Amino acid sequence: MREIVTEELRYMEGREGLILQGCGGSLDEWVDGINQLLTEESILLNGSKFEDVFVFRRDGLTCLLFPFEGVELDAGKLAMWRLKTHEQFGGTWLSDYVNNRLGGFETSQEQAKPDCPLIGEDGNIFHLIGVASRTLRRNGLFEQAEEMRERIMGGACRDYFEALNIIGEYVNITDGSEPSMDMGT
Repeated sequence: MREIVTEELRYMEGREGLILQGCGGSLDEWVDGINQLLTEESILLNGSKFEDVFVFRRDGLTCLLFPFEGVELDAGKLAMWRLKTHEQFGGTWLSDYVNNRLGGFETSQEQAKPDCPLIGEDGNIFHLIGVASRTLRRNGLFEQAEEMRERIMGGACRDYFEALNIIGEYVNITDGSEPSMDMGT
């Protein structure tokens, strides 16, 4: 499960998913429970389950986004289930939520690399990856953040300096005192 800021939803155009609103308690239990419930209802098919779930907060509610990528499901049954359980779970589609509550999707055109203040930061590579990833996500570059992280952590990166070079392919490394080209919110 990955925590995101609500604004990140606006950059998910072309994607779809189920948002449940007002989730309290253990979020892992929510994910397990929804997977079990949708499997029992024959909505999740062939052993498929939601694994890459996002959590965000809006208007005092904790919400879960279950993206449809990589999941085999019966969309018609899911639509009926969502309507039937709306009062209980506050379920809505990602596209409806973004259009009705966040003002619509942002179209991400080809963007320049955002500035990222890494000079003077703790030099631990995991910390630097985190700072660079947050900078990319704040600027609507979610896929690039994941791609950068995977390139470094996926086993092909041989050393610290190669990891720094990869980070530099995605962000402009600055010392924090230079003017920011922050293109996001």
